[in-house]
Amino acid sequence: MSQPTPAPVWTTACPDWERRIVDRRSLVPFAPLFAGEANAALDVFKSLRMVDVAGQPTFGEACEPFVFDLVAAIFGAYDANAGQRLIEEFLLLISKKNGKSTIAAGIMLTALIRNWRHDAALSILAPTQKVAGNSFGPAAAMVRADPDLKRVLHVVDNQRLIKHRVTGAELRVIAADTGTVGGSKAGFVLVDELWLFGKRTGAESMLEEATGGLASRPEGFVIYLTTHSDEQPRGVFKDKLDYFRGVRDGTIDDPRSFGMLYEWPKHMLEDEAYLDPDKFYVTNPNMGRSQSASFIQRKLRLVKEGKGEDGDTSLQIVLAKYLNVEIGMRLARDRWSGAAFWPQCAIQALSLDDLIARSEVVVAGIDGGGLDDLLGLCLIGREKGSKRWLVWAHAWAWSVVWERRKDIAATLDEFVTEGTLTRCQMPGDDAGALERVAEGQDENADDDLTEDVRGVVDVLVQVRDAGLFPDGEAIGLDPAGVAAIVDELAREGFEDGMMKAIPQGWRLSSVIKGMARKCAARTLRHGGTAMMTWCIGNLKQEARGASGVAITKQSASAKIDPVAAMFSAGMLMTLNPQPSDDGPSVYEERGILEIEVDYI
Repeated sequence: MSQPTPAPVWTTACPDWERRIVDRRSLVPFAPLFAGEANAALDVFKSLRMVDVAGQPTFGEACEPFVFDLVAAIFGAYDANAGQRLIEEFLLLISKKNGKSTIAAGIMLTALIRNWRHDAALSILAPTQKVAGNSFGPAAAMVRADPDLKRVLHVVDNQRLIKHRVTGAELRVIAADTGTVGGSKAGFVLVDELWLFGKRTGAESMLEEATGGLASRPEGFVIYLTTHSDEQPRGVFKDKLDYFRGVRDGTIDDPRSFGMLYEWPKHMLEDEAYLDPDKFYVTNPNMGRSQSASFIQRKLRLVKEGKGEDGDTSLQIVLAKYLNVEIGMRLARDRWSGAAFWPQCAIQALSLDDLIARSEVVVAGIDGGGLDDLLGLCLIGREKGSKRWLVWAHAWAWSVVWERRKDIAATLDEFVTEGTLTRCQMPGDDAGALERVAEGQDENADDDLTEDVRGVVDVLVQVRDAGLFPDGEAIGLDPAGVAAIVDELAREGFEDGMMKAIPQGWRLSSVIKGMARKCAARTLRHGGTAMMTWCIGNLKQEARGASGVAITKQSASAKIDPVAAMFSAGMLMTLNPQPSDDGPSVYEERGILEIEVDYI
């Protein structure tokens, strides 16, 4: 009597990935779970022709081993006896010009050919029609280049569809911007350029609809392919990237998910090794085939000369797209000098109530631009005993910001969910509201546009009533555009002496440098919120004069108002403020010490 085949045991964690990627070794830490399935799929995949490559070689003739490793991992995870795929979700993060769209076409054609289910649905989901065309074109060309495939598969160009003549299964390439994603029953889904979905509001629900068919198709899979974003990762892209990094690093135990992530080891990022042409291969495993060091060097040179082309308009974008250097606090060479140390200063939780309870004195900073900007409030408390600076921040934004800055709408929604951003509804809730207010055509503007100001003042009243503000110079304000806040504070009984105009620009040099040193020394603590991390990453530090510095933002959509408010508050804290005489007595906290004395 034959013994049952033991169930495979595997892990998708790859904790030694940094050594592997530098040594050019495979990033797949496990052998195919079912070698027969992997080999059968590789036979199909390797026979497909890359029509857009000189000589039209097959994948088997012109691919680097990493491609075969990925294909074997995907198709080798299928248990044919049980009709179930044991690893069902995959992510490939790879630099641009490494054949990603061609690989996508080959994988999905292989799935179409290997599929046994009649009338099955397979889909490549692209964020735009242009990307959809990039995915469909290679797939259709592969079919037309092979007489045997032409007899089995039928290409319908105007529908971006390839149909299997025997099983009736269909592979469709769908552009998300055409609104045709809903109701998909696809059991095999490949999502191309995930970073672009990260910019879309509602992308999570869209992908959930697109992948819903897997619930009744246990043999199916979902594959995400992407380069890095041209801005800080956000939305569904950030969520997936963080998750698959956790799986790779072993901090998340999920053997049903696997990520092949071509990115830089931490020490190489810190050393800026990505600028060394001899190291370009780290995130470009197809170096020498579809990519070359000279091409990347040219891209870098052009952007440094201000001659960027094809949307590659900044050094950050070129590094992100062609070298997979994530845009954020560690990428910008002109970032705030404290940005690298900001994450290490985070503590698990630091609410407003926590700050009030732990501080002996508190100062505030307020900064905000126009109505299509954020209004930022930052409190800095000096901690009892340790004297560390405790930082708490909140921001308010009018609904028109979501209309004016659609590229950051999804990011702002995340901050609203986090509780660090309050969305204020514009009167009338239409795109012309801002223009009417700006032009003085809204008679009720003064009454209606105070939700954010009231929010700021309510917090300041709470701190004052706790007796934590100093008697003077307690609230620092950017001198520009603060009249409404000053008026509201006066109505709440704040005296003029409690408010101080904080000079901006290079005059903030001392606190900009000083707070960077406090971050490095970890004598500053903050709540580690996503909003402040994003704003810190948006800072650009520029030299002023012989030793001065100033901060600006990286772009119009890169909001920094809460951090600017932090520096204003920092200026006041450097004055060594003392709590008001009306503040709480030490005896309220520890009680009166009673001593018994025996008289002789």
